[in-house]
Amino acid sequence: MRILIMGGTRFIGVYLTKILVERGHEVVLFNRGNNPAPVAGVKQIQGDRTDAAQLTEKFASESFDAIFDNNGRELSDTQPLAEIFKDKIKHFVYVSSAGVYLKSDQMPHLEGDLVDPKSRHKGKFQTEEYLAQAGLPWTSIRPTYIYGPQNYNDLEAWFFDRIVRDRPIPIPGNGLHITQFGHVKDLASAMAAVLGNERAIGEIYNISGDRYVTFDGLARTCAAAAGKSPDDLKLVHYDPKKFDFGKRKGFPVRVQHFFADIHKAMEHLNWKPEYDLLSGLKDSFQNDYLASGRHQAEIDFSIDEEILAAV
Repeated sequence: MRILIMGGTRFIGVYLTKILVERGHEVVLFNRGNNPAPVAGVKQIQGDRTDAAQLTEKFASESFDAIFDNNGRELSDTQPLAEIFKDKIKHFVYVSSAGVYLKSDQMPHLEGDLVDPKSRHKGKFQTEEYLAQAGLPWTSIRPTYIYGPQNYNDLEAWFFDRIVRDRPIPIPGNGLHITQFGHVKDLASAMAAVLGNERAIGEIYNISGDRYVTFDGLARTCAAAAGKSPDDLKLVHYDPKKFDFGKRKGFPVRVQHFFADIHKAMEHLNWKPEYDLLSGLKDSFQNDYLASGRHQAEIDFSIDEEILAAV
């Protein structure tokens, strides 16, 4: 297949590009050109996806069998692209987010659960609704928290920063909130498994790891991944309602239960995660955190100090 990836040079796109090229597909990337292609010889088209006229011009002589839209956040990001290629592609794969789900008393989240109209990810759900009505052969992917080498969000690195420096780890609540991490390579593998799968047309899939973990358990697993004894960690629990950090983040994940069932994807896509949480965190620690030298970098722990001084 000839496949277009919107983005392709950061995190998810890097892993997806490598997998697709390894499987013999011709991959073309569309991005601003700020980073090199992750695989030598892969064509890059440079441009601004928010400029609909530019998209039309850039793709005037291009044809693709499938499109992966990895970085569309709002409907206005994706609709022009979908309109250009309507009736011209076999598959349009959209990366949404499990963050669209409304808080629920019943967990884990299933693909048919209600969505939160006030979510900061509401543009993702609006895009899913549009694709469902636009007549495109579409599939949507809803990841939970994505981690792994080249992660540009401070998730696992937030814990590693404190663990390698033998600092206390401030954890909101009682440490028993349950969350879910999925390795980026497993996400990319699931996305690739959608291609050519007629059963996936018109479907939404939760994608993540196959186990859930408490906040305390996540900290302990990060410690084990970093070669430290989980028993030596100092976990400091605090009431987040007693602090106002403004736009600063005191903790890297939302303070609520947040996890999703992935069995639909496992069945439909003949896919399963390669990484358990510990092996995935070890991969991230060795091949990204240490490799990038972040363990020697200067880190701002001012929020931690505010918390520790008050508890």
